[in-house]
Amino acid sequence: MIVHSSSLILFPIALVGIEMEPKSLAVVESTSTIHPIDTGPEKAPTTKTRKKTMTSVYLKYFETAPDGKIRKCKFCGQSYSIATATGNLGRHLSNRHPGYDITVNVASPAQQPVIVPKKPQPQSQAHAKVPQLELDHLNWLLVKWLILASLPPSTLDEHWIVNSFKFLNPTVKLWPREKFQTVLYEVFRSMQEDVRVIVDQISSKVSITLDFWTSYEQLLYMSITCQWIDENWSFQRLLLDICHISSPCGATEISHALLKVLNLYNIDNRVLCCTHDNSPIALHACHTLKEDMDSQNTSHFYYLPCAAHTLNSIINDGLRSTKTIISKIREFVLKVNTSFEISQDFLQCCNAYQEGNWQVPLDASPRWSGNYQMLDIARKAGKSMETIVRKYDELLGSRVLLSTMEKNAVNIMHAYLEPFYKTINDICTNKVLTIGLVLFFMDHISEIIAASKDSRHSPDWLKSAEEMATKARSYNDQVCNVFTYMTAILDPRIKVELIPESLNSENHLEEARRHFMRNYSTSHFASITGSYAAQELEDGGSVSFAEEIARKKRRASMSSATDELTQYLSEPPASIATDVLEWWKVNSTRYPRLSVMARDFLAAQPTALAPEDLFCSKGDEIEKQRFSTPYESTQALHCVKSWMQGGFKLKYKSTEIDYERLMELATATAAESSMAGSDKKQKS
Repeated sequence: MIVHSSSLILFPIALVGIEMEPKSLAVVESTSTIHPIDTGPEKAPTTKTRKKTMTSVYLKYFETAPDGKIRKCKFCGQSYSIATATGNLGRHLSNRHPGYDITVNVASPAQQPVIVPKKPQPQSQAHAKVPQLELDHLNWLLVKWLILASLPPSTLDEHWIVNSFKFLNPTVKLWPREKFQTVLYEVFRSMQEDVRVIVDQISSKVSITLDFWTSYEQLLYMSITCQWIDENWSFQRLLLDICHISSPCGATEISHALLKVLNLYNIDNRVLCCTHDNSPIALHACHTLKEDMDSQNTSHFYYLPCAAHTLNSIINDGLRSTKTIISKIREFVLKVNTSFEISQDFLQCCNAYQEGNWQVPLDASPRWSGNYQMLDIARKAGKSMETIVRKYDELLGSRVLLSTMEKNAVNIMHAYLEPFYKTINDICTNKVLTIGLVLFFMDHISEIIAASKDSRHSPDWLKSAEEMATKARSYNDQVCNVFTYMTAILDPRIKVELIPESLNSENHLEEARRHFMRNYSTSHFASITGSYAAQELEDGGSVSFAEEIARKKRRASMSSATDELTQYLSEPPASIATDVLEWWKVNSTRYPRLSVMARDFLAAQPTALAPEDLFCSKGDEIEKQRFSTPYESTQALHCVKSWMQGGFKLKYKSTEIDYERLMELATATAAESSMAGSDKKQKS
């Protein structure tokens, strides 16, 4: 009978623990019912045979109602007719309850459940057991995402993010915000130890830069970045820390926080120069720190204002009179950036009128780069701009059209600011920005301002030239000292010839020579000269004539060694296009002692931050990220991001997180899931 034949087929499979796809079982079963064996009139009806067959395979997962007309799934309560085909019941179990065949004790007490031992399933059952990434792998990928996007852990409190992950994989469990925050801080501490090791290995003097900002919580923060030149004459920059400045946020609090960081990295006696962001509190803090260091006689310490902030303030004064004109142009540019139709029309007009090739989106930043491009567009693509404004009059309105007087102002201001544009472009793109080169540029800017201020034909649009000149003079006064002089002449492109006249003096040159001889020449031979003196004392002053001559020659050789500075300055400057560090790397054998001084002094920075972060649209994103980061995440988040961008590996409790391996696992898992899904569709 078919009952027995089906039982012989199905029960051994279950008993030996071989798991098969439900559809495979359905195929075996349907084959039996299509070709029944005729054993005479006593043969059981086909429906009863199917019931018994189902009983041996699926019925233990369903409960028959008292009226005998329906069956209910013991997992979810779904009802089916008593005559429901086997394949439908199998599909219900596999689709709604993956892994049902390894569940123990789901049958009613009256039935004896078939216990199937767990074992790896074939790929055909991938919908039930898709290879998964470890849950912590996903969370570690999210940690990296939060860091590189400068997002606080509270971002993951958003329910839609969690739901999105659960939509892809219902088994996903994200860490709570508190754990993300704890992990982030532990990562910060682990990576900070690596930073300390690197800083501890620096063999030269270092310089630091200070940058300040206020968050949305009205908290003041200070970033401290260290710069130095390594033994291979490569410039290095490394963020040391981001400190919250406690109330009342004065010079005392800032200098205390700064000194704490310098002590942490053990560089308090190796800092040569500090460049601040021109804020009054930063200036006072540096002055306080210098007084402390001078009182301890630890080392020479200098501080400088930021040339980039000074130049930015000067330019903003110059742009003030054209602020309303720039606002009009910016409104037009924003419409071009947000409308594909308008942007295409604008580009076509520019092509037709031969008014240049423009890249959309146009720079609409309120920083210098965007402001100058507003003037650039109005001057170089005026016809195209006017054509588009008139065509889309309802959208843009006549208010965006520039009057004849405004167009004339744009032309004058554009021509006036062009040298500023070229200067800033050189500053932002220079490989290693030195104090000497910036002083050279700032001197040129001062000359331009003075020329426009003294001109009798200076238009109304340039009435702010007096304020611009005042700020330029203030900067020059602050940097007019022997430190900037020494730093400038050590730039082989500048030397004495290109130093601003206000800085160039014989007194500064003599002081530079004394500093070199005192700190970088005789110090290298102190032990030698000391041995000579000791030998003379031992000899009682009575030495042979030959020995006396020999010692005089040795002293003469030492004196010529200390004259490297004179020899260096006697040679003509290198071209402006020269790579400064490469020049010193090649010539360090010619000037072995002066090159040591150059390594120390050329590391001093003329700007408190990367110039492009201040002048270009990149600074908008940095400013938004800093402003929006909460107190509990600011230090760890921004420090770790900076260190990772600088080449440090993310670490957690001294263990490196291998993100390349995590991505390989994620890619493999996605591929296997995709294949499993395809197999499932083909079989259904």
